Amino acid sequence: MERTPPRHLPAAEGDRVNTIHVAGLLLDTHIGVPDAERGAPQQLRLWLTLTPLLPFAEMADDVSRTIDYAEVCRRCRALAAERPRRLIETLVDDLAGLLLREFPCAEVELELRKYILPETEYVAVRLARRARG
Repeated sequence: MERTPPRHLPAAEGDRVNTIHVAGLLLDTHIGVPDAERGAPQQLRLWLTLTPLLPFAEMADDVSRTIDYAEVCRRCRALAAERPRRLIETLVDDLAGLLLREFPCAEVELELRKYILPETEYVAVRLARRARG
């Protein structure tokens, strides 16, 4: 499996970049359009760029004021494993919704890679979404 990072355009606040990256998170899931493909477990990889609600300078070295990336990884893995899906587009949308609902993110960018076609390195979908309000 390829582990090169995707190109991300980090969100900026003034002249500072305030993002947290998680690269190549392994997700175990049942996914695919044909029933036979969905019936076998697959491993996907997820790249995340998370923009916290607060700039780093305002976090005062307090973990409760940032995004707990260990918990982000745990929740993403759990969501991917909780039920079969046909489309990686559905899974990436579900993941973005989870991150914006459960974590103090102003914006999320995700790239989800599936290693299914023998003629390709991978197939990927990308999604960027901002928090409402």
